[in-house]
Amino acid sequence: MSEAAPHRIVLAHGFTQTAASWETFAVLLAARMPTATIVAVDLPGHGTAGALCADLWESADHLVRHGGRATYVGYSMGGRVALHAALAHPASVERLILIGATAGIDDANERLARRTSDEALATHIEAVGVEAFIDEWLANPLFARLTPATDQRADRLRNTAAGLASSLRATGTGAQEPLWERLTTLDVPTLTVAGTADAKFSEIGRRLRDTIPGAQFEQIEGAGHSVHLERPAATADVIAHWLTQEPRSSPIDARRA
Repeated sequence: MSEAAPHRIVLAHGFTQTAASWETFAVLLAARMPTATIVAVDLPGHGTAGALCADLWESADHLVRHGGRATYVGYSMGGRVALHAALAHPASVERLILIGATAGIDDANERLARRTSDEALATHIEAVGVEAFIDEWLANPLFARLTPATDQRADRLRNTAAGLASSLRATGTGAQEPLWERLTTLDVPTLTVAGTADAKFSEIGRRLRDTIPGAQFEQIEGAGHSVHLERPAATADVIAHWLTQEPRSSPIDARRA
């Protein structure tokens, strides 16, 4: 599609983040797509929607209600919400970009174990409070490539223990019904993205590409799970190129920023 046709792009954040987590990335994407309208939405349990309790389908309704007809970009939890939105609201989701996201855990026993783990973590959040939990969360190896300058700790602290616990119980991966069989019916241009240092979600990203008709998969060189925080310019390059379908003589060099 040509940039002459304006894009509306809606951004859905990950667990413990808020709409503000996209600010740096959104500025970089807007510089590459100056006619685009870019909107970030607070998901239930987070930010201005901290008091809302909603499962993934209800969160998808919330996202589309605030986002309208658009390209949806979702990171991690936000990617799972955006995927539900594409299935539940196909007329509203023009394009779908999934960053470090999954369509669910196939195995029922593994899913139950994850749900039990999510419940224990939610109870822990309520017990220790948001500040202690955020410090524990950011110490997770999944976020090892984040720095004090990029981990957005202060923004995460805007959330509440009650909101995060509610979100984990309602929208955690353990609570998610696996959607893999439904993905073959998804009729929306889809891009899946993962960092080269995120082996787990690179594998899942390739599986999503192979399952969703016509989907593509891109990796961000030198990035882990949070590619839009770790390598925001490179991530904006990949997404802008895919959205505008600019001709490329060679693969995108995602290592430049």
